[in-house]
Amino acid sequence: MNQRIGIVFADNMEYLPFLQLAKAHGGMESLRRGNNSCACTLEENGNTVTLIGVECGIGKVCAATATAFLIADDNVDYIFNAGLSGAIHGVRRGDLVLGESFRECDFDLTAIGYAPAQKPEGQPDVCFADKTLLALAQSVEPMTVGALGTGDLFLADKEKKTRFFELFRLTAFDMESAAIAAVCEKCGVPFLCIRQISDDADDLSNEDYHEMNNRAPDDMVNVLFRIARAMCK
Repeated sequence: MNQRIGIVFADNMEYLPFLQLAKAHGGMESLRRGNNSCACTLEENGNTVTLIGVECGIGKVCAATATAFLIADDNVDYIFNAGLSGAIHGVRRGDLVLGESFRECDFDLTAIGYAPAQKPEGQPDVCFADKTLLALAQSVEPMTVGALGTGDLFLADKEKKTRFFELFRLTAFDMESAAIAAVCEKCGVPFLCIRQISDDADDLSNEDYHEMNNRAPDDMVNVLFRIARAMCK
C-alpha cells in the first residue's frame, strides 16, 4: 500500500529542514506550479508513504493555492502543515503544538452585522484537524493540542493578542493553517498541522521570530517523518 502526503511549508527556513531530510532519503527536487518542492518515499513493513513537500510562500492565499494544487495535481491522500507560530495562551517558545481547530481571525464582516470572524451561511467559521491523525501524532510525540488562529498579519500586538484570546480562546496564531484547513475540508482531505512556537506575539515578536527562524529548527520535520513512518505500520 502506498499513501501520499502533501506537506505545506510557508517560507524557506521552515522548508529547509524538510528538504535536507527528504534528500537524505533519496528525495528529488522539482518545481510544482512555480513552488520549490521535494518528494521522497519511506518504507516500513512492506508499505510505503510518499512525502511531497512544498514551499508555498507566506500567507493565506499562497497556502490555499499550494494546498489545492497538491490535492488536484498530486492526488495526495493527506495534507500536513508545519511552521512557526506566535504563542497566544498556554504555550511558550520552542513548544510544539498540534492544531485541533482553525479559524481565520482577520475575516471581518462586522460592518454588516456579523460577529468577528463569522462567515456567511454555508461557509464554516471553524475547520478541524482529522481526529485519527491527531491521535496518531499524539502517540508518536505527545504535544499540546489547541485552537489555532490565522490571519494575513504578523501578530506583534499585545492588545490584539488579548482580544483574539478573549474572542476565540486560541493557543497560537499563524498566517497559513486555517486557509489550508479550509481547502482540505472542502475537498474532503484529512488534515494535520504541527506548529512550533517562535515568539510570544507581542512587542518582541519580530526579534524572537527571526532568531527562531534563522535556526531552521528541525523538531517539526523529525516528528512529521516519524508520523509518516507510523502510518506505514
